[in-house]
Amino acid sequence: MITVDEALEHLFALVGPLDVEEVPLGDAAGRVLARQQTARRDQPPFAASAMDGYAIRAADLAPGARFDVVGDSAAGARFDGSISPGQTVRIFTGAPMPEGADRVVIQEDCTREGAAMTITGTPGDNRHVRAAGADFTIGHVMDAPRRLSPADIALLAAMNVPRVPVTRRPEIALISTGDELVMPGEAPGPDQIIASNTFGLKALAEEAGAHARLLPIARDSEESLITAFDLARGADLVVTIGGASVGDHDLVGKVAADLGMARSFYKVAMRPGKPLMAGRLEGSAMLGLPGNPVSAIVCGVLFLRPVIHAMLGLPPRAPARLHATLEGSVPENGPRQHFMRAHVSEGRITPFPTQDSALLSVLAQANALLPRPIGDGPRKPGERVEYIPI
Repeated sequence: MITVDEALEHLFALVGPLDVEEVPLGDAAGRVLARQQTARRDQPPFAASAMDGYAIRAADLAPGARFDVVGDSAAGARFDGSISPGQTVRIFTGAPMPEGADRVVIQEDCTREGAAMTITGTPGDNRHVRAAGADFTIGHVMDAPRRLSPADIALLAAMNVPRVPVTRRPEIALISTGDELVMPGEAPGPDQIIASNTFGLKALAEEAGAHARLLPIARDSEESLITAFDLARGADLVVTIGGASVGDHDLVGKVAADLGMARSFYKVAMRPGKPLMAGRLEGSAMLGLPGNPVSAIVCGVLFLRPVIHAMLGLPPRAPARLHATLEGSVPENGPRQHFMRAHVSEGRITPFPTQDSALLSVLAQANALLPRPIGDGPRKPGERVEYIPI
């Protein structure tokens, strides 16, 4: 068996960034920017008022000073002219500053009577003017790769970038295996269960940025598995769920090998999730996950999500780890790295008392995995520990 870190390195060696496509900015949220983008204009492109009020020459500012109002400046409709000493322009937030003005007196500090404005308050030192290019200037760079957030989209729009190059979404083919499985909504027989893993992994893959296809359930026969692999042709990554162990009905490894899979590894020193397999099959990367529901989702967090990120051109790395204070105690760990389901709240982490790999109800309550290194000693309440958010 290999370690979790070694398994990740093998998986990263099986994939790489996919090709690049260009999409409209309005469709780019959540996509991974493939190439850096450069601003095509200054922001703001002119000195602008930060408040509603009156634009004046700062040199004319004085308590009780009186000004002649010579016009208005609104966003999108600037005052076409300049102001002289003793003159002012009524101005609104975002409007261009008139030529000659370098200060805005907010309306709360003024009194307006007809065409005259008098300073009646105490304006203070803030000029309430946003300088041209105060946010960014032509040539400002947005680095890549990066997953585009709503703030990134807004910034690109302000940079006057209408279309962006993004990495193509990986196509993932998901194959559940087993005679015992039926789809949600079907009537299971007395010895059957619902195929839940595929739906959880589809959600995980698409949240990570991929497009996932649910293929028909592959039954426990070589013919059914061959059909399933044939349906998966063209996918960037084929993910099987179940059938990767060593039982009489676990045929995924044999069928994949018969079809020409170049195996990268089999079995990882971890729990849940020991029967993990990976390789390349007919131009696609392949990841064989265990069939236990919790095992499949935990392996999705630890392996599938990082692999998808690598295919999107993001840095290939293990899931981020944070720190929290342990609530309760945990016993000594054994010869496999253990990823305990846990809940984190206000900087404290509590492992669930039951860690059975079949209990989806526990996993649904968890928001963290508590990784226990191989041979890790017992841990006491109050110790600082690492955790992986899920």
